[in-house]
Amino acid sequence: MDMHSYRNVFAEVGYTENEIGNRLEEIKKEFFFGEDRVYFETGSDMAYIVDTGNNDARTEGMSYGMMMCVQLNMHEEFDRLWKWAKTYMWMSEGENEGYFAWSCALDGKKNAYGPAPDGEEYFAMALLFASHRWGDGEGIFNYSKEACDILTAMIHKGRGDRAGAPMMNADNYQILFVPGIGFTDPSYHLPHFYKLFAEWGPEADREFWNKASLVARDYLVKACHPVTGFSAEYAEFDGSPLKMKLPWSKDRHDWFYSDSYRTVANIGLDYEWNKIDVGQIKACGNIQRALLDDMRADTYHIYEVDGRVAGEKALHPYGITATVAESVLGSKLDNVAIEWVKKFFEMPMRKGERRYYDNCLYVFAFLALSGNYRIW
Repeated sequence: MDMHSYRNVFAEVGYTENEIGNRLEEIKKEFFFGEDRVYFETGSDMAYIVDTGNNDARTEGMSYGMMMCVQLNMHEEFDRLWKWAKTYMWMSEGENEGYFAWSCALDGKKNAYGPAPDGEEYFAMALLFASHRWGDGEGIFNYSKEACDILTAMIHKGRGDRAGAPMMNADNYQILFVPGIGFTDPSYHLPHFYKLFAEWGPEADREFWNKASLVARDYLVKACHPVTGFSAEYAEFDGSPLKMKLPWSKDRHDWFYSDSYRTVANIGLDYEWNKIDVGQIKACGNIQRALLDDMRADTYHIYEVDGRVAGEKALHPYGITATVAESVLGSKLDNVAIEWVKKFFEMPMRKGERRYYDNCLYVFAFLALSGNYRIW
């Protein structure tokens, strides 16, 4: 049984239980069932989350949707998403056997045959929570077994007679941007998940996950700029922004941009669940101050990690507001933090073609700040 007491930051800043509960119900309806939803049911027993900006389904969104469902006690929707992911995204053979294809067309056809490790992390954690909240079923609905299979692949691919490459670096215990590569993504570092994998994952790997949890917090201290709190999208193992140019992309990834927004939200949630600070939570207060003027003006830019403006308009401004608000879980509830929380609570969900990513971060932030993002 989880004996944790969860903060309701919205209540702390003056919103009533009715206001908070009603708003959460509105968010749930809008995300899953409303006119601007991103959740779509298909056939009698499957569903997908669509990335509306790219018109595909991604392991990021599918696993996020499953985590939302288990937190909101939406068992049917959880199973629908999981069956779609297991039917179309899971790879049963080849180099990436045991992983999930990171992008699929909405008819289920794979757009790629490589995985994105943040999807596997969230799949595994959502499945373990589902096992504890609803109990294990049969076949693919034996949630705990499915979670452990994913966790085993993440560490052991490429060892012995297993083809492919692992998602976790065996030497430094860090998660990789893609299996076998020599750099990482700070927003993939989830010490609060790893701690639970160490408790509930395969027994043979519990020491590894415990070490990974400790390493992840230390890594986040290095990855977040000491003044702004910004992290880069992709980074070296020492936390510095990625130096190499990627052969498959002309875009920059060494700045504070879309992936990066999740980092301080992760730090806030980890602190809420574990109350462990090795220096990483400093980033929470720093980012709230660094972006305060832009929040007030509703004009977020693209930034270098040191805070210099590097581009005119951020692609996901709603996501920035949501994640910085969630970072309040790891900071003092001072006037700046209160302003962020109130700004977020009063902000509507995003509409239009780019709504998917922003609204995923929005739902997670609202769950966390209302005390409803819990360990199950």
